[in-house]
Amino acid sequence: MKRKLIILLMSAAVILPGCTMIPKYTRPEAPVPSSWPTGDAYKNTSEQGAPAPIDVRWRDFFQDERLQTVIGTALENNRDLRLAALNVEKTRALYRIQRAEILPVIEGTGKRIHERIPAEISGTDYAVTAEQYSLNLGFSSWEIDFFGRIRSLTKSALEDYFGTEQARRSAQILLIAELANAYLALAADRENLSLAQSTLEAQQASYNLIRRRQEVGLVHELDLRQSQTRVDSARVDVAKYTQLVAQDKNALDLLAGSPVPDNLLPEALSGIAAFRAVSPGMSSEVLLQRPDILQAEHALKAANANIGAARAALFPRISLTTSLGTASGDLTGLFQSGSMAWNYTPQLVMPIFDPRTWAALEAVKVQRKIVVAQYEKVIQTAFREVADALAKKGTLDDQVEAQQSLVDATAEAYRLSKARYEKGTDIYLIVLDAQRSLYSAQQGLISLHLAKVSNQARLYSVLGGGGDEAKAP
Repeated sequence: MKRKLIILLMSAAVILPGCTMIPKYTRPEAPVPSSWPTGDAYKNTSEQGAPAPIDVRWRDFFQDERLQTVIGTALENNRDLRLAALNVEKTRALYRIQRAEILPVIEGTGKRIHERIPAEISGTDYAVTAEQYSLNLGFSSWEIDFFGRIRSLTKSALEDYFGTEQARRSAQILLIAELANAYLALAADRENLSLAQSTLEAQQASYNLIRRRQEVGLVHELDLRQSQTRVDSARVDVAKYTQLVAQDKNALDLLAGSPVPDNLLPEALSGIAAFRAVSPGMSSEVLLQRPDILQAEHALKAANANIGAARAALFPRISLTTSLGTASGDLTGLFQSGSMAWNYTPQLVMPIFDPRTWAALEAVKVQRKIVVAQYEKVIQTAFREVADALAKKGTLDDQVEAQQSLVDATAEAYRLSKARYEKGTDIYLIVLDAQRSLYSAQQGLISLHLAKVSNQARLYSVLGGGGDEAKAP
């Protein structure tokens, strides 16, 4: 009968707690508009027939083979991403530990007792020396999860694990976006350096020509000094961009986790293969697939599960201790007939007065409200990031077109002013102003090209592109 009771309790521990006291989960409404912003800044932001960024793997989006190689190196060697992956492994192990709480911990023990009992308490007129040997197999204080407390905690641990996996995906997306930006910045600064060097060569040649003409009295010394100012200004820019190129390379090496070979470095923005076109779609619901939002939702589900655990703590806890083995006063008698020993101790603990349990329940309910607010904040931030990227996408083409027109116009103005100066019909100051305007316009065009391609990469990342598929536990 007693064995049947033990078997019944163990079966009930597995079968009965199928239900928990976790509240039914309902995803909160997204506190953002259901569609993307519209207006003059957002025209032509939708790419007809283009896939959503989350459906495009990073190797398909970044089509430049050199950039693909650098990103692949970073995914292998970047320490921040490695830490995120290790955190996933740690959380998965913690989940497995919590999940194992539903099962008893069975242990085998061997014990020898040798004691002397004084005559006063031995029940005889003389001291007694007792000796006992035992071998047992059993478990102690195994909680039978009738009300789902352990299952609720297991559910919370599982959601934490899912959340860390999404955090790893977020870290990967951030790494790829930062590395792409660093790669593009290096290309732009190398292009600016090349422009500064060619400008310095042109200004140096012009200075040499004016100096020879000034030496024979054909031009005033003022023209020579004005020409020298442009030479010195170009020298400053060459030194500045040389420094920036070196710093960009250092940043790229850090993100890649190892030095990037020179043959993988870009020479100019125009030398990088165009990125694949992607579309944000019409609905902002695509944001719900972003890893950081999924991570926040898993945190919300974990907080929801903790409410179930706090509710279950208000109800009785049933635990069981039992063992089966053999005992004898002599070591050789452990396996003889009649030496079998067993015990079982069921225990019921009913909380009668413990204000902490009610306070704990209130605390986890408030914590859930906090996590809901954090979840909504993440969605709002994501919406703003996408809206900003779309606003840039809708206006940068016009800016680049206008800047290219400005470069063409200033280049022609510089050519005409230089020709007029050489004919003696204009002063050299006008040539300098035209050259300065052309150089500034060329730098602005490089900056806008950088902004355009960088924004393409950013739109891809803020819409959730660049992360691997989440793994099942």
